[in-house]
Amino acid sequence: MNRPLLGQIARKTTGLRRELHKYPEIANLEAGTAGIIAKVLEETGPDALLTGIGGYGLAAVYNGSEDGAAVMFRAELDALPVADEIDTGYRSVNEGLGHKCGHDGHMAVLVGLGMYFKEHPPAKGKAILLFQPAEETGEGSKRVIEDARFRELKPDYAFAYHNIPGYEKHAIILREGIFATASRGFIAKLRGKTSHAAHPDQGINPARSMAHLIMKLESLPAEVITAGEYALVTFSDQVMQVLVQEAEHYVKSLEQPSGLKTVFEWTEEFLATENDSTAAGMVKTCATDNGITVIEKKEPFPWSEDFGRFSEQTRAALFGIGAGKEHSELHSPGYDFPDEITETALTLFAAIADRLLNTE
Repeated sequence: MNRPLLGQIARKTTGLRRELHKYPEIANLEAGTAGIIAKVLEETGPDALLTGIGGYGLAAVYNGSEDGAAVMFRAELDALPVADEIDTGYRSVNEGLGHKCGHDGHMAVLVGLGMYFKEHPPAKGKAILLFQPAEETGEGSKRVIEDARFRELKPDYAFAYHNIPGYEKHAIILREGIFATASRGFIAKLRGKTSHAAHPDQGINPARSMAHLIMKLESLPAEVITAGEYALVTFSDQVMQVLVQEAEHYVKSLEQPSGLKTVFEWTEEFLATENDSTAAGMVKTCATDNGITVIEKKEPFPWSEDFGRFSEQTRAALFGIGAGKEHSELHSPGYDFPDEITETALTLFAAIADRLLNTE
């Protein structure tokens, strides 16, 4: 593995990262972002560059000269509807939108890996760089997997990382098994009936039923999003199905005694992200071999990530890279991706690729 080259590439991709930061696009509207990525990827000479996967997704493929494993590395295209309040020359020009989860940095690392493959192509198998749309809404991975062109790629392994504030900068945060929880958001609407003040008995007031509903939902592992909107959060997809059925049943049960009409809508479905032991072990070995600190997490993270469907399909591992103990929180207006960890992420991805696509 060529460490000096990786350092040069990491510095080179900083400009790209900041360009992406300046022009953020939210889920399902990432056309401009995909265009920027495609243009830079073309210069890396991939054997195939697939666009329009599952929306605005794209994948660059680098083939080895011999048969071997198909290894996928994933980054996310979308930004958030959160204003950018950083005081820099690359502050978002799109009002109310910002790369507040660090996807700009994740994309820059993956492009950097393509630059590395230009100089050091796989000896065997193939490397796949997937830029996934609509991660923040939990829609993108499903559409990507359903795309016939992606199915033809048949990855044997899948890897991704997320920068995580609150942890030592550059440290790898890893866990076998469930790494991030399953979650589903939902909106429950209770429709009553208005009446004249002189005849309150002729109306149907949903207030009492709403109060009962809130109390019931608070007994489930739910997090309040806004009034009337909740997210169910669990460590497994099986438990999630039970909670979904229970929530739907209870909302529906409010209709008969009260005369209310109910409307129930599910949003933002995320499966649990479960790390394969072999893939996670490879991340740990490659990090240790390159002098990178590994923190083995005892419990899953309480947030969700749209990588879970890939972990259902193949041997996959999602890991974290510390953004700094005092770094601004994800999804906050003052957050900015820490460029210092770009080389760490790039080095680890290149080491994984080297182990699976070059080592005898």
